[in-house]
Amino acid sequence: QLTLVQSGGGLVQPGGSLKLSCVVSGITADSYTLGWFRQVPGKGRQRGSCMGDRDNDKFYDDSVRGRFTISRDNSKKTVWLQMDSLKEEDTGVYLCAAYLGTLQQMCRMYTSDEWGQGTLVTVSS
Repeated sequence: QLTLVQSGGGLVQPGGSLKLSCVVSGITADSYTLGWFRQVPGKGRQRGSCMGDRDNDKFYDDSVRGRFTISRDNSKKTVWLQMDSLKEEDTGVYLCAAYLGTLQQMCRMYTSDEWGQGTLVTVSS
């Protein structure tokens, strides 16, 4: 059974940083896409970033490009999201995602085979 367990998140002031982690278990495929999305009340699900197997195979939404960095360690089946220069509009419940399809499919269709449990990130002074 595919399972994603997240850690990290919390309260941070504008301009601050946070790092989210997500460990994937139960996946047997050699190739899969990992990503981060966020849920915002009244605005639905927003994409953050998606990453394929290769280190240069990444996509960032315009809203986070240049401030957020996605990375993964395939041996540890872990994906991280380093969030810098946080803004109040980054507030939301962040979800990690694992998808057996391509990066393009995940980040264009906002789809996944499984989601993490979600972690709240609050950016406020």
